[in-house]
Amino acid sequence: MLESIRVTEKLHWPQREFSKKTLLTPGDYKLILQNESSIPDLSRSGILKDTFTTGTSSYNVLLQSKEGKKHLLQKRPLAYPKRHRKAVKSSNSSRTNERRKIKTPLPFLRSGWCCLNRQPSLFITSPVPPRLAHSISVAGNSIGPSPRPKAKRCSFSSLTKPKPLQPSKSYLKEGDASGRKLCILTAIKPSNVEKEKMKFFKSDYSYNPQFEYASPALSNVLAKHSHASGTFLKQAIKIMELTLQKYGSYENFELATGGSLLPRSRIWSHVRKYMVKEGCLGEIVVHVTEDLLSRASMTIVNGRPTLTINISTAREHWLEGMLRHEIGTHYLRGINNNSQPWSNWTGRRKHGLKPINPTEEGLASIHSVLLRKDPFLWRAALLYYTVYQASRMSFSELFQDIGRFVKDPNTRWDYCVRAKRGWTDTSQPGCFSKDQVYLDGILRILRYRQSIDFYLLTALGKISYEDVERLKEFAVLENMRVPHFLQDYSRYMEHLEKIMEVNELSDQELQALVP
Repeated sequence: MLESIRVTEKLHWPQREFSKKTLLTPGDYKLILQNESSIPDLSRSGILKDTFTTGTSSYNVLLQSKEGKKHLLQKRPLAYPKRHRKAVKSSNSSRTNERRKIKTPLPFLRSGWCCLNRQPSLFITSPVPPRLAHSISVAGNSIGPSPRPKAKRCSFSSLTKPKPLQPSKSYLKEGDASGRKLCILTAIKPSNVEKEKMKFFKSDYSYNPQFEYASPALSNVLAKHSHASGTFLKQAIKIMELTLQKYGSYENFELATGGSLLPRSRIWSHVRKYMVKEGCLGEIVVHVTEDLLSRASMTIVNGRPTLTINISTAREHWLEGMLRHEIGTHYLRGINNNSQPWSNWTGRRKHGLKPINPTEEGLASIHSVLLRKDPFLWRAALLYYTVYQASRMSFSELFQDIGRFVKDPNTRWDYCVRAKRGWTDTSQPGCFSKDQVYLDGILRILRYRQSIDFYLLTALGKISYEDVERLKEFAVLENMRVPHFLQDYSRYMEHLEKIMEVNELSDQELQALVP
């Protein structure tokens, strides 16, 4: 009667042809078949969970969490039939059998099918007796199992379990809780921004804010970043004027090319889709906040790669560019750097590496505009210009000066705060010069775009474009990760040429500026 029932402990693809058979399960057991591509058990492999958090709340996007499966089992304990049973006379007698639990962990099968409640599958290969039929229900149809689905690969490299990003000094930006010296970007963030903003706006833009800092940066560190450069000032002004000629105003440019602001739910959705493109879903913690001077930042927090996104600047058509900047550049270069001989300061000194900037931020900024219809380098140009003027003007004078390019007072305020951060009395000329690194890096990379190997520039980690040729013989190139937009190299180079064209940059002028 039941001799024809074969019980298997793990769901698998049958070796025999079942095109004319029926896949059945007992009525009291629910076999859940999930037709998804296989994913690794991230909690076991050490890869970070893909947790999206905003403030104190969190949104966990990891599917098939262990807690959820445990809750499902506790809520609905199901019987496990004995392997060898004699014929039963009624369906009621089958309910009195000894219950049994499976202790083996839930497998993620390469075929993409998994049994979530860990119940066995029953393959009936012979006609079912009428007296047994009432205790068995059909799950599916009489055609049999559908063709095996092809597993989709989300990663663009052969690296299936990337090494988690370590908070090495070569990568660390801010927020490391290990007791290291507080990052300068955190130290120079004013603690009374909103209070001073109210005073400034009430004064009809004539008041010079007096900023306070919870953890002031050392004077020698501030002095290092207080010297503005005018090398690319002409190019910065030209880029902004070209943008205004086409769009009339920055506000029109922002609306036409950036699109509308996104709510948190859509930001999470876009970020998740992009992580799938780069094969890093489950590796990065994402915060969405309004308390950020920049549009986004990729940092190490408690040893975990963390992407923080400013919701007030997250626009529909600009968000993916920001993700190419933070994940496709900073994160992937950081991951690749972990495998290189220069992954720490000792290795960097041994191999004589140049500073990672302006290459790091320049490359990331190129990737921000890479796929845009009109890849104007507006933001990098305005940051460069604002810093230069801040070194010569007070806060209120700077605010009035950049009004020639930006009309919105809130946007102007943000740019002025970035240029004056680190300073207490903003009535004096002075700047924080780091924001010039974006345009500086962009133009240097474009100057040497024909000779730079952009694959290696990403694969070799946190290095300068000037060190690529010299270091490639010492590099570890196995399982290095390259962003999806760099897969088609010829198209990538075409985008670089378009950036040159739209911003009216010539090789002749770049060669004169960058020997």
